[in-house]
Amino acid sequence: MGSTVDRAKGKVKEFAGRLSGDERMEAEGRTDRARADLRKALRSLRERARGVGDSLRKGRS
Repeated sequence: MGSTVDRAKGKVKEFAGRLSGDERMEAEGRTDRARADLRKALRSLRERARGVGDSLRKGRS
């Protein structure tokens, strides 16, 4: 859930930068969104790996 909030903050920062003409703020917003997306992808990957590990352990029993 933290990455969802971070992504929203990044989107707001990007939009505010675009409205004000502040290229640095706009770029920070894009960076924040990308970082949040990466965190979400890593979390998903860990969950999938955990699921595969659980499946393999169940298969041995």
